[in-house]
Formats: sequence, structure tokens, C-alpha cells
Amino acid sequence: MEWESDHLVVLRDGRTDRTPTHRFGGAGMGKGVTETRSPQRKHVPDMQDWKKGMPTSLRGIANRAKSDKTARFQNLYGLLNENNLRWCFYQLKRNSAAGVDGVTFKTYEQNLENNLGQLVEKLKRKGYRAKLVRRKHIPKGKGKTRALGIPALEDKLLQLACTKILNAIHEEDFMETSWGYRAGRGGREASRRLANDLHRGRHGWVVEADIQGFFDHIDHDWMMKMLERRVGDRAFLRLIRKWMKAGVLEEDGKVIHPATGTPQGGIISPVLANVYLHYVLDLWFRHWSRNVCRGDAYIMRYADDFVCAFQYKADAERFMRELPERLEKFKLTVAPEKTRMLAFSRFREESNEGFEFLGFEFRWVRRRSGKMGGQRRTSPKKLVKSVATFKEWVVEN
Repeated sequence: MEWESDHLVVLRDGRTDRTPTHRFGGAGMGKGVTETRSPQRKHVPDMQDWKKGMPTSLRGIANRAKSDKTARFQNLYGLLNENNLRWCFYQLKRNSAAGVDGVTFKTYEQNLENNLGQLVEKLKRKGYRAKLVRRKHIPKGKGKTRALGIPALEDKLLQLACTKILNAIHEEDFMETSWGYRAGRGGREASRRLANDLHRGRHGWVVEADIQGFFDHIDHDWMMKMLERRVGDRAFLRLIRKWMKAGVLEEDGKVIHPATGTPQGGIISPVLANVYLHYVLDLWFRHWSRNVCRGDAYIMRYADDFVCAFQYKADAERFMRELPERLEKFKLTVAPEKTRMLAFSRFREESNEGFEFLGFEFRWVRRRSGKMGGQRRTSPKKLVKSVATFKEWVVEN
């Protein structure tokens, strides 16, 4: 049976439900996605080759995670040794801005062996402390700014090493419907697969949704409970909690200690986000669609954005009502301005609407043959923005 680890569904009151592990039927379970858009994504190294040159220890973890869907992994903290950290160090971005300690990649590399030795020693004696995350506000037009978190170099190094370990475990658990921050998956391929699945499926209604401030509202206690499903190493889990509790240094010198959320700009944030939404949304939707829906149901999640398609309007309306209740149990809310239900069917040309996802617009159009077909094109808003940016570049150069 496939996805045996996904039989655990966290229900609304925190209990679990064990459902059959057969694959969800119908069109729509495809591979692939994602690029990055939020402040959390700025410092994330290329995840496409996360298995490239993987140490034997990580391959062993991945193999065991695949063969034993109930295994809880111990002794992960011991993998944060000099050899593995050296391997991870040369996968960091060399030109990234320095954190609060002012240490750059080049500076750290000049005395790499000694620095790694001292870092491992601190880990062994449990003396490692997560440093403050330096926050910088980047202008993004129309008077708005984007908050960017810049961790210290050693924090980024250890986060990358822990990300490799968590990926080795959870890549074997994540569902095909999860397209965000996954190795070998891009946004363009995701949009192509979505267009194909909607074209072939028996869907008449679409719900597009977004979670309000997702990365800032992840509940720490729930996050740790979810990690504990597969990780039994207390020292490893304490290390992750340190990053979630790390303070943020604002540009004006003020220090903020977040009560919720994942590390601002942290390399480990993407995999933590996927673990969280794996239990909050992915498994729940599979369970919900099997036990509640009268017709076909489909979901594609790209990080914290997702699109659902339903065969019947009643199913879509019920999903719209129950989704906020589900998210509320895990301290999350939907973004009202980005969440809506729309008619999307080849059989209702007059009332059809289009929607945007991953920078593309999706809609039904009548082709030259006279038949209705799905169309995927660049989002008009994205196109206008790209043209404006190009015009500015022409003027400047």
C-alpha cells in the first residue's frame, strides 16, 4: 500500500484517526512544485539536489523511513558532526548577508576546521545558543516593505544540516498533493500539472485559498507534537525549538521574541512548514474527501497556498464552511481576500470564471474545434508588473 505513514489524521480535537491507506481516486494526484515567494524563502538553498552527495547516514535514514512508516528516529543529534557540517557548509550561499555577529561565509571559511570543531564541541556539551535574527525591511513598491530575516551563519549552517535530516525522513511521508519546497519540483511544472488535472477531471467548482500569515502563526507546541511522530531524539528537537524561540533584532534595535511562527528567514522553515501542513491540511483533506464528499475532490498545495476542485457545488460549499474550523484548531486562519469559491466547468461556458495560481491564470475557453478546453496563461497582473520592471531597467540602462 502507498503512503502508509499518511494514515494518521489529526482531527479537530487533537485525536487521531486511522484511515485505510489506499490511494485517493480520481484525477489530480500529480508530482511536483515550487518556487519561493515569502520572506522565509529568501535564504533557502536550492533544494533540487538535496540527495546529491548525501552521506551514507542520511541515505540509511531515508531508506528506513520508506520501509518503516511508523519508525521514530533516535540519535539524530549525533549526525551534526564535523564531516556532515563541512558538507553542508559548502552548500550555503557564499554571498549571503551576515547576521547579527557579522560573520560572512568567506570569514568563516578562512578558519573552517577550527570553527567547525568549536561548533561541534558546543553541541556536545549542550552549550549552543541560537543567535538573534537580524531583520531588514526591503521596499517592494507602493510604499510597502517585505520583512527579511537574516540568521547568523552558524545558525544557517546547523539549520541546513537539520533540514537535510528532516527531508530524509519526511520526503518518504509527504503526499503527492504537497508541492511546496519539495526536491525536483518547480512552479512551472506544478501549473502545467494543475491545468492538465483540471482539464481531465470531473470538476465543476474551484476553491482557491490562502492562509493568513502562515509562517508567523505556526503554533510551536503543535509543531513539536508533529515532529515527534517521526523524531524521538530530544536533543535534536530542543535544537529546533531554540530556533523557533530565537529573538528578532529590528532595524531600530528593538528585540522581539516571537510566541509563534518558524525562524524568520531560516533555512529550516520550509520543511517545518511542510510538516505542519502535512498534518493540518493534506491528510485531513484526504480523510475529509473520502468520508464527506459526494463526488470527486482534488487539492494541490503550493507552500501555504492551495487550490481545491470539486465535482458538486454542495461539497465546495461545505469545504468553505469547514476549512476555517479546521485551521482554527491549529491557530491558523484563512485570508478572506484571497479565498473564494467559483464556477469552473466545461459545461457552463456562460458562468465560468478564471482564477490565478502560481503566477498563471486558469480558465475554460472554446477552442477552434468548437470544444471547451482548459487554458493556462501568464497572470495579467504578473505580466503588467514584468513589463513595468523591464521599462524601468531600459530607462536606467
